[in-house]
Amino acid sequence: MTTKTRPKRTSEPAFDPVTQYARDVSEGAIVAGPDVRAACRRHLHDLRHGKARGLRWDLEAAMRIINFYPDVLRLNGGEFEGVPFGLLPWEAFVVGSLFGWKRADDSRRFREAYVESAKGSGKSPLAAGVGLYMLVADGEERAEVYAAATKKEQAQILFRDAVAMVDLSPALTARITKSGRAERTFNLAYLHKASFFRTIASDSTGQSGPRPHCALIDEIHEHKDRTVIDMMQAGKKGRRQPLIFMITNSGFDRTSLCYEKHEYGQKVAAQQLEDDAFFAFICSLDEGEDPFEDEACWVKANPSLGQTIQRSYLDEQVRQARGMPSLESTVRRLNFCQWVDAADPWISLDLWTPCEVGAPTLAQQLAEQEAGAALWTKVVEQAMTERDALLDRMKGRDVLGGLDLSGTRDLTALAAACVQDDGSVDALVEFWTPDATIDERSRRDHVPYPVWLKAGFLHASKGRAIDYADVVKRLAELDAFLTIAGIAFDPYRIKYFEQDLDDAALALKLVPHGQGFHRAAGSGLWMPRSIELMEQLVFDRKLRVAFNPCLRWNVTSAVTDTDPKNNRIFNKRKATGRIDGLVALTMAVALALAGETERQPEYQMFFL
Repeated sequence: MTTKTRPKRTSEPAFDPVTQYARDVSEGAIVAGPDVRAACRRHLHDLRHGKARGLRWDLEAAMRIINFYPDVLRLNGGEFEGVPFGLLPWEAFVVGSLFGWKRADDSRRFREAYVESAKGSGKSPLAAGVGLYMLVADGEERAEVYAAATKKEQAQILFRDAVAMVDLSPALTARITKSGRAERTFNLAYLHKASFFRTIASDSTGQSGPRPHCALIDEIHEHKDRTVIDMMQAGKKGRRQPLIFMITNSGFDRTSLCYEKHEYGQKVAAQQLEDDAFFAFICSLDEGEDPFEDEACWVKANPSLGQTIQRSYLDEQVRQARGMPSLESTVRRLNFCQWVDAADPWISLDLWTPCEVGAPTLAQQLAEQEAGAALWTKVVEQAMTERDALLDRMKGRDVLGGLDLSGTRDLTALAAACVQDDGSVDALVEFWTPDATIDERSRRDHVPYPVWLKAGFLHASKGRAIDYADVVKRLAELDAFLTIAGIAFDPYRIKYFEQDLDDAALALKLVPHGQGFHRAAGSGLWMPRSIELMEQLVFDRKLRVAFNPCLRWNVTSAVTDTDPKNNRIFNKRKATGRIDGLVALTMAVALALAGETERQPEYQMFFL
C-alpha cells in the first residue's frame, strides 16, 4: 500500500506535524485543493480562537496516535509486507486532528469525520489503523469497533486490512484474539477491555443493536440510503467520545448521502457552518482545472502521489479514458475527485442545459434556491412563459409523441416533439405521479415532487397508482391545440392505456418502440438509433426542450449499457434516479425524425 520511503516515527515532543502541515498547505509549500486548504485554515483559526468555544489543542494526544502507526502497525502486500506504517503528512493531519482536538470536558472534539480522496490514496488502511487504535489504545471499556458497509463483502475489505495488520504486528498479535482463520477471520477481540472489532452491514441478519465506540464506514458513495450511518448514529449515544469515520471516493449521485456529507463537509471546513464535532478532509480540484489537460493538479486529488500511487498509473488511466470516452467519467471520479453526473452518464449537464428553454441561470440558482426547495416564483413564471411560446411554434406542424407508462412507483411521462424547417426540434415533456404516495416517494427519490407539483411541472393522479385517463385527457387537450400525428410507446402496460383511449373515443396512431437491443416489430424503431439521434441534436444544439426540473433530473440520472457492437440503451436499474421523461422524449424525437407523420400507418391501433 505504500513505499519504503514512509516517514519514520516522530519523537521530538515539540514538533507538531498537524500544525506544520496546515501551515505548509496554507503557505503553498504543499500543493492542495480548495477544500483541503480550507480545512487547514480552520485548524490554524481554531488554534487562535478555539478557546472561546471551549476547544484546546492537545499535541500529546495527537502524537500518541500518530506514533502508534509506525510503532505498532505494519503494512501488507508485496514488497511492503511488514513495513512500519509511517504516516504521510496528510494522514498525520487527519488522524492527529481527530485525536488532538479536545473539548472543555477533555473528551475529543470530533465525533464524525469525512475523508474523500482519489482511489489508491491509502484511505482503507488508514481507517483500519484508527479502528485498531480505538480498540486497544483508547482506554474504552467494552469498546465496539465496526467496519460498516451496505453489504458484508464491502465491509470485509477494510476489515481485512485490520486483520493483516494484527497478523504482522507482534504487539497486536500478543493482545488480540482472532476468531476464524485467514480470510475467514470475523472478529478481533481485545479481551483485556472486553472489546471487539468486526464487520457489520445493513444486509446483516440477527445483528443486535450496535453501540459503536468507533464506526469505520467505507465507500460512502456506494450507499443508496442512510441505513448504515443511521444505525451507527443511533447506537453511539451511550459512548462518551465515539467516532464515525467515513471514507470514500467521489461519487455521481448528487441526491445521495455521500454528496450530502460532501457538501456539508465543504461548508464546515470553509467555516461557513459551525460544527465543532465534524471534521472534513476533501480532496478536490480548483475551479476550471482539468486533469486531462494539466497534470500539475493531480496531487490535489491524490495526496499520496509518489507514495501509494504513482504518476505512471495516472498517465495510463488518462490515456485510456481519452481513447475510450465511456471511461472518462469513471477516471474523473475515481482518480481525480470530480463529481460526475452518473456512473456512466449518458450526457453531461453542460451539454444538456443549452438545450433547455426557460431554464434558470446559475446565478438565479445560487441566489434564490433555498435548501430543500427546487423552484421559486420567478423561475416558474419564466419557464411557463417560454413553454407556451414553444408550444405556439409547434402549432400547425406534425407533432410526434413518446409515452413511457408506469404503475405505482415510477413516473409516467408524455413527450411531444416536432421538426422545424431548419432541422431543429422543439419538444416538451410532462409527468404524472400518484398523489397518495407523493411525500413518501419524494423522500425516497430525494427530489421535491410536492414543489414540482405545485409549480405545474408535474401532474398528480388521485390514489396510489397513475390513472391513465388523466394522461388521455391531457393528450386530447394537446391534440386539439396541436396536430399529434403519432405516439411511440414502450409496450409495458400499454393494454391498460388502450382501454382509456377507447373510453375517451380518442383515435391516435400508436407506434411500438423497442427499448432494448432489438427493433420493434412493425416500426423498426429501437433505442440505440434513437439515442444517437438525440445525441446529435444535443451536440449540434438543435434541440429546444421546455425546461422542467424533473426532466433535468432524469437526464443527469441516465446511464447506458453497451452491447458488443457498441449499441447503447438506457438502463433504468443502474440509473441514479428516474429516467422516464428522458425515455419518452427520446422516443418522441426518434419518431419525429423518422418522418412518421401519417395518421393511419400500416401498424395501427385505433380506438373509436
